[in-house]
Amino acid sequence: MPKSIILRGAVLLCAVVSPVLVCAQFQQPTDEELKMTADPKAPGAAAVYLDYEEIANDPLHYQSTYARIKVLTEKGKNLATVELPYFLKGSTRITDIKGRTIQPDGTIIPLTVKPEELVVVKSGDEQVDRKVFTLPSVEVGSILEYRYDLEYDDNSFSSPTWDIQQPYFMHKAHYSFTPEPSYMPAGSVAAGRADFGMEDSRGRVISSLIWWQHLPPGVKMQTSVNGSYSVDVTDVPPAPDEDHMPPIQSFLYKVGFFYSYANDPATYWASEVKLWSKDVDKFAEPSKTVSDAVNGLVAPGDSDLDKAKKLYDAVQALDNTDYSRKKSASELKELKIKEVKNAVDTWTQKSGSSDDIATLYLSMLRAAGLTAYAIRVVDRDRNTFDISDLSLDQLDSTLVALTTGGKQILLDPGQKMCPFTTVSWQHSDATGIGESAQGGSFVTTPEQQYKDNVTSRLGDIYLDARGGITGHINIIMVGQAALHWRQRALEEDDAELKKEFDREELEGKVPDGVEAHVDHFLSMSDPYTNLMAVVNVTGSLGTATGKRLILPGFFFETRGSIPFVNEDKRLEPIDMHFGDRVTDDITYHLPDGMTVEGSPQDTNIPWPGHALLVARSVTQPGQITIGQTLSVAFTLAKPEEYQDLRGFYQKVAAADQAQLVLSASPAVAAGKGN
Repeated sequence: MPKSIILRGAVLLCAVVSPVLVCAQFQQPTDEELKMTADPKAPGAAAVYLDYEEIANDPLHYQSTYARIKVLTEKGKNLATVELPYFLKGSTRITDIKGRTIQPDGTIIPLTVKPEELVVVKSGDEQVDRKVFTLPSVEVGSILEYRYDLEYDDNSFSSPTWDIQQPYFMHKAHYSFTPEPSYMPAGSVAAGRADFGMEDSRGRVISSLIWWQHLPPGVKMQTSVNGSYSVDVTDVPPAPDEDHMPPIQSFLYKVGFFYSYANDPATYWASEVKLWSKDVDKFAEPSKTVSDAVNGLVAPGDSDLDKAKKLYDAVQALDNTDYSRKKSASELKELKIKEVKNAVDTWTQKSGSSDDIATLYLSMLRAAGLTAYAIRVVDRDRNTFDISDLSLDQLDSTLVALTTGGKQILLDPGQKMCPFTTVSWQHSDATGIGESAQGGSFVTTPEQQYKDNVTSRLGDIYLDARGGITGHINIIMVGQAALHWRQRALEEDDAELKKEFDREELEGKVPDGVEAHVDHFLSMSDPYTNLMAVVNVTGSLGTATGKRLILPGFFFETRGSIPFVNEDKRLEPIDMHFGDRVTDDITYHLPDGMTVEGSPQDTNIPWPGHALLVARSVTQPGQITIGQTLSVAFTLAKPEEYQDLRGFYQKVAAADQAQLVLSASPAVAAGKGN
């Protein structure tokens, strides 16, 4: 029976102790480690790894992990709970767990748990459960120490990924992988001793072991005469944690191994693109069922775009299981929903995943006689495409490219509530693979245009002479903000959605002393109409001093919520997700007897080619309207552009501190004093 490869990266945090291997043993802590209250190499850290080890050995069919952690703050105590992923339907098993907590005075409290006693944390429909254990009696100053092991059967092998950079500083770490003899480093004692006939899931013979690596400066992978690959590192900084970063996995230190039928990435991707395209075409192959459905939806006189939109709206109306609230297995069985194998299944069941629905749409376009191809890209909110990562799984989103009138139109039918010709930002400026008349190739989708993503905050605020306010604000959203909240509405009930909107869009943005809460939404279920949130505001605004009432000049963004202002340097790229334009127009209705003494100056602050802030105010009898528009026309910025970016946002923050000063007539001022 041919041997197969278990999924890489799914079983990294496991440990084993074997009498024929030298694995990390529990260590006697030093007095310095016990007394440590802070780490000069990691100032302010909640915890640090003192030692860490991962070992994978395919001839003996096991993987292992050992960890020794110093807890420095209350937050660091979270590391006492350890998750162990494993495959329910695979051939892997947890065989041993050992651990202990060492108190600052040296007292040892052992962990008493067996694999079969672990708490199981379900993860929906995934094949992997999460079993967890928690080390006992952990306090600030404790040292946590544990190891645990995972074994897999003789017909399975691993392709480990070493995540060398963790959220916490790591003093010392060791990684080792011993592959099957046929794939050991040249010159190894056991290299080439046997041919195990390994095959991948498509039955292709595995001919090589290849890897990619991103290691700290000066660190190199080593090979040994016993046939293993290893990496030893010291003083590894924690994973970067900066606002507006691209997905963190894009630039962490790591090493990934691959048993592969291909000898290099170019060969791998050329083959995988062809096979993927073949699978897509098979799934989307037009059938009588799909053709009949198309004929019932479009008319002979429809233009290509009319046909495409009618079909788009039809698939959007299906139950997208990636957004619908989760159903239990018994409910699915009762509804007679089966595994989708082709476009006919998706249409017949009126249900499918985002990928199923996107591929059904491709099938319908082709059945309508239109030219359309599939594109598969990485979700930019999760990862960045890496050609050296030999896994098609890193591409997780299917789009459709329609060609009509000599132009290509990118469509995102798998995104529920996404309007026709709109693409979710996660799939914009994203790299992946795509079909075309010339065959498959790498593709990068267009980035978002900031003018397509507009949020307008229009309000009427009624003031009394002491600064008390009542009023309302209409927040009108077009583009990505509207798509985001419509998708959230699919997953949350109305009450929870309102709370979430208040937290994300209002708290921290309105002035101190003001309460702002969404009352209701308009057009939430119609993606072709502007989405509106109607917000009620009450409270106290500004300061009354004698004849004057001093108010924030700009109702929003006055509480230090402007990004980048307080970060004096930047290590990683800046990812704004998408360009957009946010416009505020707030009308203050003045109390009787009060007039405008001073207001924010008209402002024009550019960052050429990137962003622009424009502010203006208009005074009329009994009221003043203050408006500003912030346009952000870039998606990504390099670290070397950071000082220019920061300089722009510092000017924006300074402009937002402008004040509105109202003054009272003598009669009104005298009345206030009584």
